Amino acid sequence: MIDGMDISRVELITFDCYGTLIDWETGMLRALRLLFPDHPHVSDEQFLAMYGEIEAQLEAGPYLSYRTVLSRTAQEMGRRLGASLSPEDYQQFAESLKQWPPFPDTVESLQALARHYRLGIISNTDDDLFAASHQLLKAPFAMIVTAQQVKSYKPSLNNFQEAMRRAGVPRENILHAAQSLYHDIAPANTLGLKNVWVNRRFGKQGPGATVSSDVKPMLEVRSLAELAAVLIPVAKINLAANSRE
Repeated sequence: MIDGMDISRVELITFDCYGTLIDWETGMLRALRLLFPDHPHVSDEQFLAMYGEIEAQLEAGPYLSYRTVLSRTAQEMGRRLGASLSPEDYQQFAESLKQWPPFPDTVESLQALARHYRLGIISNTDDDLFAASHQLLKAPFAMIVTAQQVKSYKPSLNNFQEAMRRAGVPRENILHAAQSLYHDIAPANTLGLKNVWVNRRFGKQGPGATVSSDVKPMLEVRSLAELAAVLIPVAKINLAANSRE
């Protein structure tokens, strides 16, 4: 038991990708600064908040590919900022996602966790965009559920229900790990999925490029390395107990 959550039966860890495994704020801000070089007065937090608001509005409407969501978000940001940019500029921003980097602890932590658990992805993205990120993550994912596959975006329960259908294990044997309270922790709570908030923005003000939420996670860590440090000893204890049976 950790903070009242029984993790001894966890077999599958599903992850959000962008913001949890991929440092999307660093990658996003780098691309936005290139897109809007004449706006140095706009702070990083202002850029992120504007992005998060517009993206959430687009994702709440009729399904659009994530590449289109990225492009239209950048286009609306340009309109609000009074920037004159071309469709090619907005498309370039969308394609930049393929180069957004993993957090420094992501690859090593995923590889360590993969030695003890099955890993999965539930991500608001397109298949080909995630494929590029997957190469950077260098981790074996047994299951990948994208918004493109289910034609909806988290926090829709549809994305999580599809993941549970594919999981091959009972709901109580799944743990979902994510940075966004709004997109991930809230629906996980609704469905009774074990969950952990990977608080990548610890010490920063505001929700960054996501929507604000006051939902409570079952467990909070500040990095993937911390999550691995919590989970791997439990897996080793279970392995030792099973080997004695």
